[in-house]
Amino acid sequence: MGLPNKDELKGKANKAKGKVKESMGRALGDREMEHRGAEERRSGTAQENVGKAKRKVGDAIRDVGEAIRK
Repeated sequence: MGLPNKDELKGKANKAKGKVKESMGRALGDREMEHRGAEERRSGTAQENVGKAKRKVGDAIRDVGEAIRK
Protein backbone atom coordinates (compact mmCIF):
# COMPACT_ATOMS: atom_id res chain seq x y z
CA MET A 1 0.00 0.00 0.00
CA GLY A 2 1.43 3.34 -1.06
CA LEU A 3 1.63 6.59 0.80
CA PRO A 4 -1.41 8.91 0.84
CA ASN A 5 -1.54 11.13 -2.23
CA LYS A 6 -2.38 14.82 -2.58
CA ASP A 7 -6.12 14.19 -2.99
CA GLU A 8 -6.28 12.04 0.13
CA LEU A 9 -4.43 14.61 2.22
CA LYS A 10 -6.52 17.56 0.96
CA GLY A 11 -9.68 15.53 1.49
CA LYS A 12 -8.72 14.75 5.08
CA ALA A 13 -7.98 18.43 5.71
CA ASN A 14 -11.28 19.56 4.19
CA LYS A 15 -13.15 16.91 6.15
CA ALA A 16 -11.58 18.13 9.40
CA LYS A 17 -12.30 21.81 8.61
CA GLY A 18 -15.87 20.96 7.74
CA LYS A 19 -16.34 19.04 10.97
CA VAL A 20 -15.06 22.03 12.98
CA LYS A 21 -17.35 24.45 11.13
CA GLU A 22 -20.28 22.11 11.57
CA SER A 23 -19.64 21.81 15.33
CA MET A 24 -19.12 25.57 15.73
CA GLY A 25 -22.31 26.29 13.82
CA ARG A 26 -24.23 23.88 16.03
CA ALA A 27 -22.72 25.38 19.20
CA LEU A 28 -23.45 28.96 18.10
CA GLY A 29 -26.89 28.17 16.74
CA ASP A 30 -25.75 29.28 13.28
CA ARG A 31 -27.53 26.84 10.98
CA GLU A 32 -25.93 28.29 7.84
CA MET A 33 -22.42 27.68 9.21
CA GLU A 34 -23.49 24.21 10.32
CA HIS A 35 -24.76 23.38 6.82
CA ARG A 36 -21.66 24.80 5.11
CA GLY A 37 -19.48 22.72 7.44
CA ALA A 38 -21.47 19.57 6.71
CA GLU A 39 -21.14 20.23 2.99
CA GLU A 40 -17.38 20.78 3.30
CA ARG A 41 -17.05 17.60 5.36
CA ARG A 42 -18.91 15.56 2.74
CA SER A 43 -16.85 17.11 -0.05
CA GLY A 44 -13.65 16.26 1.83
CA THR A 45 -14.80 12.67 2.27
CA ALA A 46 -15.47 12.40 -1.48
CA GLN A 47 -12.08 13.91 -2.32
CA GLU A 48 -10.36 11.52 0.08
CA ASN A 49 -12.15 8.55 -1.52
CA VAL A 50 -11.08 9.68 -5.01
CA GLY A 51 -7.50 9.84 -3.77
CA LYS A 52 -7.75 6.34 -2.30
CA ALA A 53 -9.12 5.01 -5.59
CA LYS A 54 -6.29 6.67 -7.54
CA ARG A 55 -3.72 5.16 -5.19
CA LYS A 56 -5.25 1.68 -5.50
CA VAL A 57 -5.25 1.90 -9.30
CA GLY A 58 -1.63 3.04 -9.23
CA ASP A 59 -0.68 0.19 -6.91
CA ALA A 60 -2.45 -2.32 -9.17
CA ILE A 61 -0.66 -0.98 -12.25
CA ARG A 62 2.68 -1.19 -10.44
CA ASP A 63 1.93 -4.78 -9.39
CA VAL A 64 1.07 -5.77 -12.97
CA GLY A 65 4.27 -4.16 -14.20
CA GLU A 66 6.30 -6.08 -11.64
CA ALA A 67 4.57 -9.34 -12.57
CA ILE A 68 5.34 -8.78 -16.25
CA ARG A 69 9.03 -8.14 -15.55
CA LYS A 70 9.37 -11.50 -13.77
